[in-house]
Amino acid sequence: MMRNSFIKFGMLLQLNAVSKEFGGFRLDPLNLTVNPGEFFCLLGPSGCGKTTVLRLIGGFEQVTTGNILLGTQDITTLPPHQRNIHTVFQRYALFPHLNVFDNIAFSLRLKKVGKLEIESRVLDALRLVEIEDLKDRRIHQISGGQSQRVALARALVGKPSVLLLDEPLSALDPALRLKMREELRALCRRVGSTFIMVTHDQEEALQLSDRLAVMRDGKCLQVGTPKSIYEDPTDNFVARFIGPVNEIPGEIHEGPDASVWSVQSQMGNFKIKRNGVVYPRQVSLLLRPEKMRLLRQRSSTQENIVEGEVQELSYLGSRTEYLVKTVCHSFKVFEPELERLKKRSLNPGDKIYLSWRSEDAIILPAGESAKS
Repeated sequence: MMRNSFIKFGMLLQLNAVSKEFGGFRLDPLNLTVNPGEFFCLLGPSGCGKTTVLRLIGGFEQVTTGNILLGTQDITTLPPHQRNIHTVFQRYALFPHLNVFDNIAFSLRLKKVGKLEIESRVLDALRLVEIEDLKDRRIHQISGGQSQRVALARALVGKPSVLLLDEPLSALDPALRLKMREELRALCRRVGSTFIMVTHDQEEALQLSDRLAVMRDGKCLQVGTPKSIYEDPTDNFVARFIGPVNEIPGEIHEGPDASVWSVQSQMGNFKIKRNGVVYPRQVSLLLRPEKMRLLRQRSSTQENIVEGEVQELSYLGSRTEYLVKTVCHSFKVFEPELERLKKRSLNPGDKIYLSWRSEDAIILPAGESAKS
């Protein structure tokens, strides 16, 4: 059980019109608020600017314009060691000549913390990440997952208001990554610090974050909860980057009643639930693979239906993934295993029908952002 002395509330972090220019790269002015105790992810492809944002927050880079507030304090020009913001680097940066205990104690000794307090705080940190039995081992004697726990303990021993994580799971094998995701999330809740993590892994960001920002080419495209960004993206890039989608290009028209639109395409006319946004005539209708249903026979009750043929299928334990060929496009469709077991088995070449609910479709202007 973690000692009460280690429980700490994170602080509000605000980036106000923060920009950065260096070399040929430009981070557009960024306005971002991260709430106290929140697990926040910066998500995007390589070179999008997410690590630059992390380094600006940590004080390892200086802003070109704008300011950064931690609580009510302006920390824009403060050096890293005066910010009460600690960083877990991608490669951990542990000292190989020191044992686990001394690695974690290093920053406290630099600050001239007393010996008894150092011992107490380091042992607290070791218990927090569950590696107390490794305190006397050298770095070369521990595994990759254990090294990551040491790096986390070293960052947490200073009781930071904000903990920055620079792709901390990228060096771990897949099974360990899944385990460490769960532990990081639980750790954030126990410690109470504000966690900000950089990742290019969409699943990681969705699983870990309370909210996330999707970035591309130095721009922040959308900020929101995992659910809102996955189900209601405001940008074509965000929609495709956050998870797989099937696309049907078409034209939008008034529907048969005030609650729906009609999207006319080469594959037919489809009903889409209105969401209050005004779109141009040319649109993209986007469908997540798990939102589409595979029908073994045509249904007269389904409002959106397309005929197709099973091209390929892959069994993945919890679900089966199908590639379905239609007259114009090929669609990826996920069917949960419990649902598949209730129905007739499908094989390549089988004729099927695809359907979806009007409220499950994502509609965006063709090739553009829905919001500027």
